[in-house]
Amino acid sequence: MKSSQFNTSFFYNDKWVVYNSLSNKFLLLEPLVHDLFQAAATEDKLNEIPQYHEELYDILIENGLIVEKESNEVQLVKDLREEIDLNDNHFHLTINPTMNCNFKCWYCYESHIKNSILDNKQLERIISLIDKRVHNSLESFTISWFGGEPLLYYKKNVLPIIKYAYEICKKRKVQFFCTFTTNGYLINDEMICDFKNYGVNGFQITLDGNEEEHNKVRYVHQNKGSYKEILENIFKLCINDFHVSLRINYTKDKLHTVSDIYNDVLFLESSARKNMRVDFQRVWQTEDTKESREEVLSLMNMFSTAGFKVSSVISNVDYVRNSCYADKKNHATINYDGNVFKCTARNFDENDKEGILNENGDIEWNDKYYKRIDVKFKNPPCLSCRLLPICNGGCSQQALEHSKEYCMYDFDEERKTEVIKNKFLLMLNNIEVDEIYSTT
Repeated sequence: MKSSQFNTSFFYNDKWVVYNSLSNKFLLLEPLVHDLFQAAATEDKLNEIPQYHEELYDILIENGLIVEKESNEVQLVKDLREEIDLNDNHFHLTINPTMNCNFKCWYCYESHIKNSILDNKQLERIISLIDKRVHNSLESFTISWFGGEPLLYYKKNVLPIIKYAYEICKKRKVQFFCTFTTNGYLINDEMICDFKNYGVNGFQITLDGNEEEHNKVRYVHQNKGSYKEILENIFKLCINDFHVSLRINYTKDKLHTVSDIYNDVLFLESSARKNMRVDFQRVWQTEDTKESREEVLSLMNMFSTAGFKVSSVISNVDYVRNSCYADKKNHATINYDGNVFKCTARNFDENDKEGILNENGDIEWNDKYYKRIDVKFKNPPCLSCRLLPICNGGCSQQALEHSKEYCMYDFDEERKTEVIKNKFLLMLNNIEVDEIYSTT
């Protein structure tokens, strides 16, 4: 037997926490027991542990902390990635019905193109694509609406597609999911009725700090913000049993304003709070510090205690099991002009397209698509890293944009351990004890 490549250990509350990133399991060990494990691993005597602690040996195997010497752990991660990203049972279609928006946030990377809208030709091609992709051997079909603001021309180029997709999935017994990434300002009662009738599941809606800070970024005009209207619409969605990911875009200098958001969302009735997930995302153009990450973790605990689900990239790192939609073979982002992309976190520039949607409703992929699908496991430092099963060099877009060897954590081993520790602390505060094992 050998110690797994994917183990991480740190000391917490007088015990050692040992985590394996492939099994995704934590183990709590008393110091003497941890010393026994480490000594046996260092001296290549793991097979002798049963002589001193048979229960420990069984638990170490069960949680993937020790493995057979012949085990190719990297290949196991490759197999896991293939099972998830190259799966043909699901298809995910992202649609940008427009690149126009009713706001102009300073940090937005998208180009706001006036009069950009799906014309009848592209709408018919998308309908044809859906018809071909939704077949009886498909388990589920997802449409995600992006942009621009996807609700700008809702009745003309969003509702007809939702209706068709919902009805054909129902007819062919394929599970249907539909989500929106929207600023939430344009949502009204009529739309909510449509959402209920045609299987819409969830929304991602953003606040940029408390009311004062948000209204500096997202405003209708100089004297009218949008915070109150957006929060009211979020409440309506949650009360109507839609799942809302409330994305809080933060900078380290504005994190202190999040406590005001907390006080505001407490007005949501407790029975509806289960439908809201508060997701902390740092504005990518701004500085990331250990102090800000610690403050985010504290805020997450506060929201969680009040009955809200919480998430953040600082603690929910999992680019393999929960990989980005753009990493998956069966995903496409169709722009309003018929150009096809994968990643939605970059400009939809003509030169960056990965295919086109042709007149028959088929996607003609180019070489950029095939390069993306094959880009994983090409970065040598990742293959020897203890975080490979949850990090793997980030998403495919990040891998494509690095021309030389790289590390998502700048080769800082302490930073890697901090990621695991944050994951552990958040799990403790959510009382997910079924994933934690303790032995003395």
